[in-house]
Amino acid sequence: MTLTKIWLSSPHMGSNEQSFVEEAFRTNWIAPLGPNVSGFEKSIEDYLGNDVHVAALSSGTAAIHLGLKLLEVGPGDEVLCQSFTFSASANPITYLGARPVFIDSELETWNMSPELLEMAILQRLEAGVKPKAIIAVHLYGMPYKVGEIHAIGEKYGIPILEDSAEALGSSWAGQNCGTFGEIAILSFNGNKIITTSGGGALVSKDINKKEKAVFLATQARDNAPHYQHSEIGHNYRMSNVLAGIGRGQMEVLEDRVAGRRRNYRYYLEELNDIEGLSFLPEPQGMFSNRWLSCILTPSFAIREEIRKALANENIESRPLWKPMHLQPVFENVPSFADGTSEDLFERGLCLPSGSNLSLEDLERVIQIIKFTLE
Repeated sequence: MTLTKIWLSSPHMGSNEQSFVEEAFRTNWIAPLGPNVSGFEKSIEDYLGNDVHVAALSSGTAAIHLGLKLLEVGPGDEVLCQSFTFSASANPITYLGARPVFIDSELETWNMSPELLEMAILQRLEAGVKPKAIIAVHLYGMPYKVGEIHAIGEKYGIPILEDSAEALGSSWAGQNCGTFGEIAILSFNGNKIITTSGGGALVSKDINKKEKAVFLATQARDNAPHYQHSEIGHNYRMSNVLAGIGRGQMEVLEDRVAGRRRNYRYYLEELNDIEGLSFLPEPQGMFSNRWLSCILTPSFAIREEIRKALANENIESRPLWKPMHLQPVFENVPSFADGTSEDLFERGLCLPSGSNLSLEDLERVIQIIKFTLE
């Protein structure tokens, strides 16, 4: 008998997504504009607060690409980027002919180390190169050290692009993630805390930046009766159909955050007493959406033993991100690393974390881990 698949992080629909999509079909708004697009943007703005403006786009990667363009990153520039992250945080740097410089993590949040960040800035300034931007990531929904990272950015006059792809619903000092950077981005990929199937958003407190992002995302067409282009644009706007899914998902966001946090607490209660296993706690003042619940094991061998045992029972898990400075495609890129993210990658495992997991699903995962470590 084939066991039911337990996914790492599957989509979780609410009750109204289909009605918004059907409205788009009924009114023939099957385009990268329409009432669902503007409605979805407004619902995100209302949720995030802090007077932000949102542009709904085709992906979080597209949002980073446009965000870097808005920060005037271009050929020959350097961008300081968190190393412990998904490749989509770094790839758009190269789209613009710029070069990433990777910064390792600290252990309290697993995010960008303020000490290594400042070390990198000082070294690059000494070499006669001022970094054009900083990409800081709220990894797995855990906020980075916002106060320290942004103080460093302000000290040296370097803008921060806040990668909140995994952090919608998280906060630092009571303020929502996605509202700290000069530019911030969100992702609504199928595995995120809410989804539009594929999609993302650019967030800024500057309405002009939002409007410029929309202009660039719709092929940078000039205001003329014919098709005229004075800048290179992109086909990055979200469709009205997918935005309809997003409107329904925003209605259940708080419930999805609660479900993910409930999973984390259950794993913690059941596994925290096992010698050698550990979890990432929330530092004071931080609130994580717990997009993915992750454990650290004693060694690479034990991590793999657990991962393979889960896979044999039709349960998806995943090693923590392989740092960007260890990726073959970036082997010639400078990095400021102290081994932290490399160790996390070697020993860390993401457990099934979807908000639609049942208690029976969680028990299956926990029992396999316990049996494997006996």
